Amino acid sequence: MANAVIISEVKTKKDIKEFVEFPLKLYKGNPYFVPCIYSDEVKLIKRGGEPEIADSVFLLARRDGKVVGRIQGILQKQYNELHGEKRIRFTRFDSINDKEVSRALFSSLEEWGRSKGMNQLCGPLGYSDLDREGLLIFGFEEDQTFEEQYNYDYYPELVEDSGLLKEVDWLEFELRAPEKKNEMLSRVAARSLELNKLHVASTDMSKKDYIAKYKDGFFECLEECYAHLYGVVPFTERMKEELVEQFVLLIKKEFLIFICDENDRVVSFGLGFPNLGEALKKSGGRLTPGALIRLLKISAKPKTLDLGLIAVRPEYQNSGLNAVLMNIILEKLHSGEVRKLETNLNLETNEAVMAQWKLFNARQHKRRRSYLKSI
Repeated sequence: MANAVIISEVKTKKDIKEFVEFPLKLYKGNPYFVPCIYSDEVKLIKRGGEPEIADSVFLLARRDGKVVGRIQGILQKQYNELHGEKRIRFTRFDSINDKEVSRALFSSLEEWGRSKGMNQLCGPLGYSDLDREGLLIFGFEEDQTFEEQYNYDYYPELVEDSGLLKEVDWLEFELRAPEKKNEMLSRVAARSLELNKLHVASTDMSKKDYIAKYKDGFFECLEECYAHLYGVVPFTERMKEELVEQFVLLIKKEFLIFICDENDRVVSFGLGFPNLGEALKKSGGRLTPGALIRLLKISAKPKTLDLGLIAVRPEYQNSGLNAVLMNIILEKLHSGEVRKLETNLNLETNEAVMAQWKLFNARQHKRRRSYLKSI
């Protein structure tokens, strides 16, 4: 009979190292797993998460002194205040295939939540919509993106065994160029820009200047368009700065599409990331010299592009701007500059977004789930 599972909070440098490295050991040799950036994970835990907006707890499960599981809890204060709820979120859940381990982790996390006066547990969700979220429930043998978390196929059973039930699903699509160019879409896109007196921002400047010029408009547009979606909360200034710093070296400005009005105000955008997964797998997420070379090489000429975010301000949502964004993306596919796109997460209820993928040779290949439980 196996010895008892002991749950403890991450406190020491050794604990932090074990928390960050547990998934690297658990998924060693798995071709689909994409690690987080190691140094970012360590930094996050050392500062206690995101204390400006949330209370956090990091838990380890041990048996006979060996780490067999981990989980993070988040009390996202902004979300609860905005929605009048008393939720905690779970994220960074990893476990061996053992229900005793997962039960112990969730039980301890629920106890922490109740001690904070909370009455619901949901997730996997991070601090914001740009964190990894959702438990993979379909697509275990598909390439994963850097922006989302991979998990083994036994995870859903572990989570559901602890009493969590589906709250919402996200769908993911692989997009390739259709056989023929869509000339009608090109005409609609051009006409939309003309009628609305808008223009696509010029990239005829350094990447640093380009990002500096449009980053404030990007975040303003993002928060206006995404405020109503599941789990979304506003960004703090520090979070904005860190996001820009994290991706400034890795993003090609040509994959940051900004549509602006006559005053250069961002009214719509499409954001794509070079698929960085392969560059980070070999180093376990550590930014070694070899990993940095691979990252810069992939960023310069990406074969796969991850669609991070697409947004159109409400007052322009029926004016054809989606056609502008889709036309630019399709042109990149037809040119051979990029071979395929990964959409990342689309809420299963967001039919308007998913309808756009009909313009492509699309394959729905992954599904993720967020769970909910009363505690």
